[in-house]
Amino acid sequence: MSRRVEGLRANSSQFTLEGEPFLILGGSIHYFRVPRAYWQDRLLKMKACGLNTLTTYVPWNLHEPERGVINFKDQLDLVAYIKLAAELGLWVILRPGPYICAEWDLGGLPSWLLRDRNMKLRTTYPGFTEAVNSFFNILIPKCEPFLYKKGGPIIAVQVENEYGSYAKDDQYMPFIKEALLARGINELLLTSDNREGLKFGGADGVLKTINLQRLSFGAIQSLADMQPRKPLMVMEYWSGWFDVWGEPHHIFQAEDMLAVVTEILERGISINLYMFHGGTNFGFMNGAVDMGMYKPQVCSYDYDAPLSEAGDCTMKYQLLRDLLHQYHSEQLPVVPPLQGRSAYQPVIIHRHLSLWDALHFTEPIKSTRPVNMENLPVNNGNGQSYGYTLYETTITRGGSLNSRKNIRDRALVFVERQFVGILDYKTPELALPDGKAERTLSLLVENCGRVNYGKALDEQRKGIVGDIALNHATLEGFTIYCLDMKPSFIKRLNSSQWSSGHQRHSFPGFFQARLHVDGHPKDTFVRLPGWGKGVVFINGKNLGRHWSIGPQKFLYLPGPWLQNGDNQITVFEEQRAEEKISFTDKSDHGKTTDVYKLPFCTLM
Repeated sequence: MSRRVEGLRANSSQFTLEGEPFLILGGSIHYFRVPRAYWQDRLLKMKACGLNTLTTYVPWNLHEPERGVINFKDQLDLVAYIKLAAELGLWVILRPGPYICAEWDLGGLPSWLLRDRNMKLRTTYPGFTEAVNSFFNILIPKCEPFLYKKGGPIIAVQVENEYGSYAKDDQYMPFIKEALLARGINELLLTSDNREGLKFGGADGVLKTINLQRLSFGAIQSLADMQPRKPLMVMEYWSGWFDVWGEPHHIFQAEDMLAVVTEILERGISINLYMFHGGTNFGFMNGAVDMGMYKPQVCSYDYDAPLSEAGDCTMKYQLLRDLLHQYHSEQLPVVPPLQGRSAYQPVIIHRHLSLWDALHFTEPIKSTRPVNMENLPVNNGNGQSYGYTLYETTITRGGSLNSRKNIRDRALVFVERQFVGILDYKTPELALPDGKAERTLSLLVENCGRVNYGKALDEQRKGIVGDIALNHATLEGFTIYCLDMKPSFIKRLNSSQWSSGHQRHSFPGFFQARLHVDGHPKDTFVRLPGWGKGVVFINGKNLGRHWSIGPQKFLYLPGPWLQNGDNQITVFEEQRAEEKISFTDKSDHGKTTDVYKLPFCTLM
């Protein structure tokens, strides 16, 4: 389409584009969850499935990891992603937040916002709106040249995300809407909410859309009643569901999904498949849910989506393609071939480094009372965002150690660096062994992921967030170590005196092996049978967490993360390790449960 006159409009019961009826056949693929080398493969598969529109969130916390430090390069090159979509003939619906939910740490909001003890996220609190304005001053000018009116692919922009489920400030949505308009966003504006949220999450002059998985309870009709003579759209049709540690992998049967999608389209309703391809929560970026109990999400964001985490075309993909071809006058493009996959030979652990021998790589912080991660004086005054924090103090007796529910989220407890137990949400108290001499009490606290959905966003500070007590006496005199395990830290470890892999291991610790790759590296899956819990790094980059409780039994390792020749694999392991690391060419999501039989997806 060369001449642009009239963009996407919602002035009747159907969307129009250039005055002609237009049915949005959308799918979500997040650039930040897919290796950049695979962006084209995934978008070509989207196009070949019969979709015409790409939707993506924008994660503020990746693009501004420290206040005023902006990153839109390489994996985070949003402009390149939008351009690629245009080159492949896909329209784009941009969802710039600032809050995105997305099963992403703090819903995409940067943790440094929480350094302000009075912070009120997602409101017109000045400390929040000033930060949003500063970020939008960078983000929106990058996107504005790619609006439809400027010849670009962006046909609509979403105002915030699911605010009806938060709804703490009735001036907030008008503020976000104006923040977009004032910076030149003049395409169709949308909001996105579940059925209950529709009542509270809109903004004047902005089209409401709905999020759902099933068509029961008159959800679509409730949207139609709110907006008579307006087009209907399911902005998030949940093609599957996310997973949390310790519970089964959620699946959504292909036939059940297809039946609902078929009915939506037969009724002339536009749709966006969330997710079309989920990808991976690489590193420490997974979110968490807390509906009365805190549950961190796994690294895999497979979502049981039409394209698997590794980009495979599933049965859902084939069924959708058979359905969607009916909505095209021309034949669909050929589906790209699968990426190469390899089950590399197991590699042997050849050296080991105790965590206690690595502490000299991080500057100790002295404090009378514990300091939460975000308020530590590290990272240029931005605090610690992710990873682990070690808190040490001196005790002169044993007895009952009580967290006073101030551990966020999980602490390994040591006396004289000997493991004595775990403190977490379920276990707030622990018995310490007797002893009268001065001994070192150590608590290695992991931020397992900040909650990304619900009304508790302001309470997502991590580490030790208040006082802890021994025999009812408040502990003081802490030495604190920031262990955010950035690539620079993992690289510095190589200059340490490592022990041979055959020597007795000390936990927690770092374990290294070498994977030799001949020729062009291929995708694989890392498996750690017999290991406990920790983090895997490939050539210094954080691949993600592993945990024996599952359901996830692997870590997806993309070929582009590997290099021809030797590759260094470093595993930070909390409690137990084996002598080798294994690889497979097949994913294993563990025990499954059918999400369609659960009630909560209707309520989210």
